[in-house]
Amino acid sequence: MFNRIHHIAIICSDYEKSKDFYVNKLGFTILAEVYREQRKSFKLDLAVNGLYQIELFSFEHPPERPSCPEAQGLRHLAFEVDDIEVEISRLTTHGITTEPIRIDEFTEKRFTFFADPDGLPLELYER
Repeated sequence: MFNRIHHIAIICSDYEKSKDFYVNKLGFTILAEVYREQRKSFKLDLAVNGLYQIELFSFEHPPERPSCPEAQGLRHLAFEVDDIEVEISRLTTHGITTEPIRIDEFTEKRFTFFADPDGLPLELYER
């Protein structure tokens, strides 16, 4: 039986830019950072609100991700927030643009999308 999702792995094109985005702009906490010489790759373990959830990787010349969020595969990552307007305001101070707030037609909860430096769709979903 599965307990929960353990972590999400993200491969970025510019490690320092993505590290800055996830740590300094989104506010995730660094748990560990290693450089794997044999792969010429960084691995950054990040915590979201105290829980280990994201691995950020760098690899030499990774293929680009399809830009359309409806492409086959992982569609987006969603982060739960208490107050979507507060979080949008915080993102805006870091130069991050979000889409207009929408209402989930089934749950009646508010949500919006924004993107990481590589165009990976990220969602804020209000609790």
